[in-house]
Amino acid sequence: MKLTTLLITALLATTTLAVGAQQRYVGGDISLLPTYEKNGARWNDANSQRITDMLQYLKGQGLNSLRVRLFVDPTQATQDEKNQGVRQDLAYVKALGKRIKEAGFSFLLDFHYSDTWADPAKQITPASWQSLSDAALQTKIYEYTKDCLLQMVEAGATPDFIQTGNEISYGMMWGARGTTQNQCFTNSSAANWNRFFGLLRQAGNACREVCPQAKIILHSERVAKVNVLKDWLDRMAANSIDYDIIGLSYYPYHHGSLTQLELALNQAENYGKDIMIVETGYYYAWQPNDVENDLSSTWPISPAGQQQFTKDLIAKLKNHQKVTGLYWWFLEACENGVDWENAVTPSGWYNASLFNDTNNSIWGKGKVMPAMAELKAFAEGTGTGVRHVSRYEGTGARRNDESGWYSLQGTRYGAETAESRPQRRGIYIRNERKMAVR
Repeated sequence: MKLTTLLITALLATTTLAVGAQQRYVGGDISLLPTYEKNGARWNDANSQRITDMLQYLKGQGLNSLRVRLFVDPTQATQDEKNQGVRQDLAYVKALGKRIKEAGFSFLLDFHYSDTWADPAKQITPASWQSLSDAALQTKIYEYTKDCLLQMVEAGATPDFIQTGNEISYGMMWGARGTTQNQCFTNSSAANWNRFFGLLRQAGNACREVCPQAKIILHSERVAKVNVLKDWLDRMAANSIDYDIIGLSYYPYHHGSLTQLELALNQAENYGKDIMIVETGYYYAWQPNDVENDLSSTWPISPAGQQQFTKDLIAKLKNHQKVTGLYWWFLEACENGVDWENAVTPSGWYNASLFNDTNNSIWGKGKVMPAMAELKAFAEGTGTGVRHVSRYEGTGARRNDESGWYSLQGTRYGAETAESRPQRRGIYIRNERKMAVR
């Protein structure tokens, strides 16, 4: 590993490091935004005024990071799946990612590695990959991931965070439609786990090669089954899977109360990784009858109940220093004004977004929900890590502990021994200088 001092400018050849609070990211998944815009959806702010630029509006609400999913070939999805929002191919995501970056947000790219929804109940191998052997699939996932990222970079849509799979607690790419997790992980077969690890390694290799500054997220939704989450994370550690962040889905109606979430967070914190809640949400109207956990006595199914859930969730998360991200899933969902001949989703399909989708006479259709105003509290009190860089001259005592290695976000990696230096390529600050690890 070669170390090179970067001479940024002659005047800033030496610098003083000012380390700020850990950066926290708050935002949501807006994967369907362009389709809603195309079909004429209308969103309104808290004063019932039309929102004409959603990204600028979200920025004004204090959000700083946005997430988008990517399917391999969504034309292969069923019509029902397309109606539910499966349509994000590479061209779609490049265009949206570019908008996100130009608007000043960080960008989380969510690879589904499927033509349709990937989740714990189904991880369908893309149709065009289903004839490949396990070895060939490893090559394919590397080549596909690398090609997508190269195109994203060229398009001005470089991701800052990359999910190598979506809700992959039981593996990925099980086979054709109808293959179940039990068939994939029968008796926790070592061969199945090794197959999974091989796919993850190749996806991660492509990420490191093309986007070395991006953070890799491994995504599980096993909050309700902490023992399964622990086993999964133990296996990742034992097999030296390269990643940076533990991503969790947390929907209280599926996963339980905040007490259950805390059990999962306490377990996840044992692995030395940052943690992000990459999906969350709560209903503001007509909760389905088949939810696993009815928490309406704690958070009523109403705009106020959704708002209180958001407040309580953020208060809980801010007690955990390792939790650095919070993303609301499908926050843009709103059928108000949609051209029904080209409808995006069934009316009222998901009443847990942050815009009203009902004809509630009190809360106007298309109006932002009060929970939106709470999200910014998650990022309040955080900085960008390195607050400023200033000239440092003389041989006097250092004003800060600069002997360790720091990321540009202010994360400290260790003391001034060579063994404690970061193992990943990138730009760091050490001994008052910016350094490149290659």
